[in-house]
Amino acid sequence: MSENLLMAFGLTLLAGLSTGIGSMLAFFTTHTNKKFLSVTLGFSAGVMIYVSMIEIFVKAKDALVNAMGTVPGNWMTVGGFFAGMLLIAAIDKYIPKQSNPHELRTVEDMAESGYGAGTIQPELLKMGTFTALAIAIHNFPEGIATFTSALQDPKLGIAIAVAIAIHNIPEGIAVSVPVYFATGDKKKAFKLSFLSGLAEPIGAFVAYLFLMPFLNDLVFGIIFAAVAGIMVFISLDELLPAAKKYDEAHLSIYGLIGGMAVMALSLLLFI
Repeated sequence: MSENLLMAFGLTLLAGLSTGIGSMLAFFTTHTNKKFLSVTLGFSAGVMIYVSMIEIFVKAKDALVNAMGTVPGNWMTVGGFFAGMLLIAAIDKYIPKQSNPHELRTVEDMAESGYGAGTIQPELLKMGTFTALAIAIHNFPEGIATFTSALQDPKLGIAIAVAIAIHNIPEGIAVSVPVYFATGDKKKAFKLSFLSGLAEPIGAFVAYLFLMPFLNDLVFGIIFAAVAGIMVFISLDELLPAAKKYDEAHLSIYGLIGGMAVMALSLLLFI
């Protein structure tokens, strides 16, 4: 497992820093490609849901059954799955709604709102700053999920990292747009977006320090069951609603199905 360590850290870092891609998109485009974001967010949700239910949940159950026996292992798997959902739900509950990183933000909306880039707007700056903090809080458990998955199974880690990287792009936009229009400072907006993404590798580092010394079938199974719950919750509560907001057609569902199909194919190729 140690040979996957650097890869696990690298994947987590790349997934987290994709918020910077969203930040750059906000700066260098005058039009938000809502159809593209709708498809890609749906795709990300499809990857997360499929890999969570078909691969991660099953691996968690196998590990826990091996450690605890059939009946206790199955109960612990289900408990860990819903505990992961409760964890991410609790994080969402204590983030102010106006700072929700998955609320729809576009360059056009800010431009039409009458705010001019370069004119200090305290309320916009506050929105962007709190959004960056909210994203950092969200990204922390995502970093643990990516790291532990890549550590156990590199192909799973790659799939999860790609899905999380895709869904971090609009989060970068959500931070950069209000900060830029509040201050006119692209560097400051990019910096906040970049720093919010660093919470993912920090989550990986915390997992390495506190979980690695105790990583056996029992601990691994509980973590993987919780990771599955976290990713399903994120997909249903955040990614799909955001994808629907970006486009009213069925593009988000097409993206969802496409994500599932790609994930299924990639898993079959590695059998």
